[in-house]
Amino acid sequence: MVDVHTLTAYVFIVLGLFLIPGPAMLLTLARAASGGPRIGIGIATGLGIATGDLVHALCAVLGLSALLMTSAVAFTAVKVLGVLYLLYLGVRAFLDPPQPIDLPTVKRLGNAQAYRQGLFTEVLNPKTALFFLAFLPQFVHAERGSAALQLSVLGALFVLLSAAYTTLLAFGGGAVAGWLTRHPRAGRHQGKVVGSVYLALGLRLAFQER
Repeated sequence: MVDVHTLTAYVFIVLGLFLIPGPAMLLTLARAASGGPRIGIGIATGLGIATGDLVHALCAVLGLSALLMTSAVAFTAVKVLGVLYLLYLGVRAFLDPPQPIDLPTVKRLGNAQAYRQGLFTEVLNPKTALFFLAFLPQFVHAERGSAALQLSVLGALFVLLSAAYTTLLAFGGGAVAGWLTRHPRAGRHQGKVVGSVYLALGLRLAFQER
């Protein structure tokens, strides 16, 4: 089972990543803002995104568990490649030129349509799949018992946090979207923040492996 220390670190890192504006956050905010008083539109979009995360989490858990059953060495190799991928994301985000945060233009949709759009947007995002494959294994420790159980707990926790966070965004979507609209350069340092988070995580995990 995942120990409390690892679980706490995992939750803080996930919440930190959620706070950085990304496609899922911006889509939820845009939907919530376009829905006016109909908060359900934003919530439906967020739940669709969380469901997409669930699909990626399940695929990652099943694939990584099968890999571990086949070869512990291969699983370790995946963890090392995951660290390198996180470091790559950090360097690339840190070096990217500043970009303003712009809410995407969206059409008015019903709740069911908004849910499907959020779902397919997240499921069809290959970067999300790679992130799960690189991120989840870093918090699995063989001495803590079943790796499959640890991966399942971590994946489920990510999905629950994603659903809770996007729901909060839906409720505050109008205010947050309005602030972003009034401050289009709010993302000036976004790349540096994202890059620093990924680099710090990657370096921590790299030294932890040693």
